[in-house]
Amino acid sequence: MKIVSGRTGSPHVTSQQFRQMLEGIIGQGSYIITSGENLKPELSSNNLLKIRSGMMAHHGCISCVDIGTYDEVTLTNGSQGMKRVDLIVARYEKNQDSGIESLDLKVIQGTPSESNPAAPQYTEGDIQAGDYVADMPLYQVIIEGLNITEVKEMFKVIGSNKDLSNKLAEISKKMTGKYAYA
Repeated sequence: MKIVSGRTGSPHVTSQQFRQMLEGIIGQGSYIITSGENLKPELSSNNLLKIRSGMMAHHGCISCVDIGTYDEVTLTNGSQGMKRVDLIVARYEKNQDSGIESLDLKVIQGTPSESNPAAPQYTEGDIQAGDYVADMPLYQVIIEGLNITEVKEMFKVIGSNKDLSNKLAEISKKMTGKYAYA
């Protein structure tokens, strides 16, 4: 047994321990945490997608786009008469030699098709199991000809403790006719 949240006289909390704690609180999957603009996509052009502010948990690994800012991803042009589905993922990577970890937005370009294009493959990975790469799909970008026709969210936004408390109060009111939790 190791103490994690106590003073020991030297740095000792690892990123894996921190992720373990967060998975116990948030859940073991990958989610958008209610914050900022919840990583809302904004299409600036047929080549540029802005990802607005927000925060996410990916297997307990927390990352964010700061409030009041956005990140940009560049998309490759479509082709006349062709359709394509690109994926935008949050990619966790751990350098095998240095142990340095990162989480960045990546575009995985799909294969053009005249009809029924398929979304490209991504690396599922499990950060807590020690995988060096783990993608969290955020958006499918639907391209028809030269134009982006849709940006589909592929994630779940989890509510705050306040949201959960409000839902419990609503359920309680329905069951008892009054608020038990306020």
